[in-house]
Amino acid sequence: MAARIRHIALCVKDIKETADFYEKAFGLKRTEIKEGKTAFNCYMSDGEINLALLQYKGEEGSGVPKGWTGIHHFGFQCDHLPKQQKKIEEAGGKFFFDLGDPQDDGFERKFRDPNGIIFDINWKGWQLTRAKIKNAKGGLTPEGPMERPSRRKKLTQRRAKQTKRTSRPRANQKRAS
Repeated sequence: MAARIRHIALCVKDIKETADFYEKAFGLKRTEIKEGKTAFNCYMSDGEINLALLQYKGEEGSGVPKGWTGIHHFGFQCDHLPKQQKKIEEAGGKFFFDLGDPQDDGFERKFRDPNGIIFDINWKGWQLTRAKIKNAKGGLTPEGPMERPSRRKKLTQRRAKQTKRTSRPRANQKRAS
């Protein structure tokens, strides 16, 4: 499956004021404001795209001067980080920074495109989005099959279970000899 844009991050001066604005102006759902290693963060979403509000403490992990505001980066959800990283690097992208440990739920591997624009990848998805894989296990790749069954596959499985139940003789029915 192709990578999907699911995350956009903004550098902001006042994280609470900004979160209040996007919540009131657009009705976005939000997480609590938390302090991370490199920045204060608040995640907001319309259910499809995760909007990260970041108030960086300094240049570590940000790649921008302290106090800078604007769109900082965007993120792609992909199926297999090592394969995607290889494609990125073959196309001219450069590794920039790992946010967290690969086992962490919010892990992101950050790169710069040929223009120097920052983007990140992960396979688990972002908070508050429908594509977020709940209770995701694994570091750079899922442990075991993480693919969600399609609606058709689910319907086929449900019908197969119903057929098995109705085709078995009940305990009080006589079997034909």
